[in-house]
Amino acid sequence: MTRSSLTTPPQGAVLPAAHPGAPPPGAPLASHYSRCFGCGTDHPTGLHLTARTPDGATVEAEFTVGEAHQGAPRLAHGGVLATAMDEVIGMSVYLLHKPYVTGRLETDYLLPVPVGTTLHLRAWCNGIAGRKAYLEAEGRIGAPDGPVAVRAAALFIEVGMEHFAKYGDLAAIAAEHQDYEVNP
Repeated sequence: MTRSSLTTPPQGAVLPAAHPGAPPPGAPLASHYSRCFGCGTDHPTGLHLTARTPDGATVEAEFTVGEAHQGAPRLAHGGVLATAMDEVIGMSVYLLHKPYVTGRLETDYLLPVPVGTTLHLRAWCNGIAGRKAYLEAEGRIGAPDGPVAVRAAALFIEVGMEHFAKYGDLAAIAAEHQDYEVNP
């Protein structure tokens, strides 16, 4: 993975411990917002990613590239693949039970991904330093041990709920969740 110093954990970053309230191994993760383009069940044209945690620390999801996801004829659009990576990485920070937003996403495209292909996505946290979480993900073609088609590294920033009140629609989020916890 080619990555910048901005997505590399600094010395002293710590691996997060599994949150005591994190979903148990094998548990599915709920959508954080029903109209989210990445994971929302109510978004009419979204990716509709569904994820689970095999161990309480990593997240796995599957995404099948459809006709609507094309860039070049019969091939996935790079932006759609980056969105899938951002979403699975974002799902992995849900396990920390704190609200985070994407600060930076670096994506490497290793293989073309044809329409009809199922990508097996996996994401994990490499370290936390203050409000910054350093994360990675990979997307494999056809199976969890298939060839890697796309890799990503990200920096996520912990924010307070006032962030969503100021820049988004806090009422919409509050209508779906009791507090910042998105996967009770």
